[in-house]
Amino acid sequence: MAGPRDPGDAWVEGDAGKFWGRFGSAGLLVFDAGRGVLLQHRAIWSHHGGTWGLPGGALHEGESPVDGALREAWEEAGVPRENVELLFTSVYDVGYWSYTTVAVRAVTPFEATISDPESLALEWVPKDEVAELPLHPSFAASWPGLNVRLPPGFGPLDTRGDGPVFS
Repeated sequence: MAGPRDPGDAWVEGDAGKFWGRFGSAGLLVFDAGRGVLLQHRAIWSHHGGTWGLPGGALHEGESPVDGALREAWEEAGVPRENVELLFTSVYDVGYWSYTTVAVRAVTPFEATISDPESLALEWVPKDEVAELPLHPSFAASWPGLNVRLPPGFGPLDTRGDGPVFS
């Protein structure tokens, strides 16, 4: 990357450490009851590269975390905002910087697509398998609390053709 594309694309530092996003950052946790959670395998050159996390990134000046997470997920994974609905937000705040996880439910199925060089892969991962992956450290720390707030997932399709059933 040749340098900041937006004034928000910068590191901030303070007593709690160094964080990406001058105006904070946000990520989109997309949950599909039939497929699981959409995860991004982060490019090797990125911060904690090679780990799995959420599509997201630095907020633009004046941008809400929900809008920022939706924008970033569209830019990185092709997540169409009209196909998701808000479930909840969760904020990690150190005073001079914050990260907002924006959890959404996929209400209309879509295929995620790698649309920039920040992703090695995008995969739908069943909720009970997320913690088995090498996760971005901050996502790993927050996953247990996020997971319990997500709705239950569905098991395999019912063979009678009645649709998904709980596993």
